[in-house]
Formats: sequence, C-alpha cells, structure tokens
Amino acid sequence: MTARLVKVELRKMFDTRSGCWMLVSIGVLSFAAAASVLIVAPDRDVTYETFTRAIGFPMSVILPIIAILSVTSEWSQRSGLTTFALVPSRGRVIGAKAIATVVVGLGSAAVAFSVGAVGNVVGSALAGVDTVWNVPLPAVPQIVLGNLAGMAVGFTLGVLMRSSSAAIVGYFVVSLVFPGVLELLAMLRKWFEDLQPWVDWNYTQVDLFEGVTNTGEEWAKLASTTMIWIVIPLAIALFTLRRTEVK
Repeated sequence: MTARLVKVELRKMFDTRSGCWMLVSIGVLSFAAAASVLIVAPDRDVTYETFTRAIGFPMSVILPIIAILSVTSEWSQRSGLTTFALVPSRGRVIGAKAIATVVVGLGSAAVAFSVGAVGNVVGSALAGVDTVWNVPLPAVPQIVLGNLAGMAVGFTLGVLMRSSSAAIVGYFVVSLVFPGVLELLAMLRKWFEDLQPWVDWNYTQVDLFEGVTNTGEEWAKLASTTMIWIVIPLAIALFTLRRTEVK
C-alpha cells in the first residue's frame, strides 16, 4: 500500500504544470550550467569539482521548491479533500510525499553527477588538459545529504504553512535572510560565535556541500541544526495537520 501511495505521489509531482516544469528545469539547468563552465571557466578550472558546483547551485534552489509543492499542492489545487477521503490516514499520505521527495532528490543528484562527469570529460578534451576528478568519493554522500537537508527544510515549511507562496517565501527567508542575520549576530556578540554552528542549519549545510563534515563534533552540530530546523517544526506541523479541517 505504501509503495502504491509513493507511486501516486510521484505521478502527482509530474502532473501539474508547475511541478512538471520544475522537474524539467533540473535537467535543462544542469546542461546549461555545464555549458557555462565550458564557455567561461579558464582551463585550469575545468575540473569535476567545478562542474558539480555549477550544476549543484541551481539544484539547491529548485529541489526545496519541488519539496514544497509536493505538499502544498493538496491545498493550493483543492485536491486535499479527495486525497484524504481515499486515504484517511494523513500521516501515511505525508509519509508517501516525503519518500517521493527523497526519490526525486536522489534522482536529481544522480543527474547532476552524471552530467558533471560528461561535462568534465568533454571540457577537458576541448581545453586540451588532463581530466581531473577532484571530488573525493566520501564527499559524494555528504553533498547528496546537503541537498536532501535543503529539501527537508522546504518540505517542513510546506507541511507547516500548507500554502505554496507562503512556504516558498518562508524558505528563501530561512535560507537567505536568517544566515546573514545569524552571521551578523556572531560578529557583534562573541558569545554567539561559538553557538552559531549549533543553531544555523545553513552553516552545517555548507559543510556538507564542502564535504568537510568528518568529526564527531561536526556531525553533532548537524544533528543539532536538523533537530531545530526540521524535526521539531515538522513534528509541530504534523500535529496541527492531523487536527486541521480539510476543505
């Protein structure tokens, strides 16, 4: 039954025009980012790391929005009444949406690494330089986890707000405004400088993208920011969702 729900949620992510174009844009922007590296980057920077960074940047923006739309579509398109009438357990529906979101995230990461690999081989051949594979294998799962963490924040905001526009704005506030505010606070207040890595999810996400989350303390910081920005808000969102009337 769960597998069937996940398949349905995956199909629903493609059914709407917004969701479909979001998913299509991942492939389009991946090739566009790879092409931009070939055109703009100097020969010394034609490396696998450069391609993966170029491709990963637009994905880090698009994937959380896809996660948001996967949840809020039930309310923005007024299909929630039908969905929850067919499957009364709201927890199972949200769980299926979460699994479908992870599947899309993993698939997108596979596309990014594949396109980056092709771009690296082609780019180095065109530039006449050696092909450089400078992304360490242990860093790959961390990069994927960084993208999934961003999607999880978007997914949480979608469940909490249940409005596409509000959740998307909320995500950009959390990912763009809050980090600057926290960084400024760390500069002005010495006591907050040591606390920032434990409360700023963007700080730990950047470490994941850099592939430098290796020590026990760094993983503890990641667990702390995940608890603050994902686990606790999602628990509150699920609690309110189960008691909110669907219209």
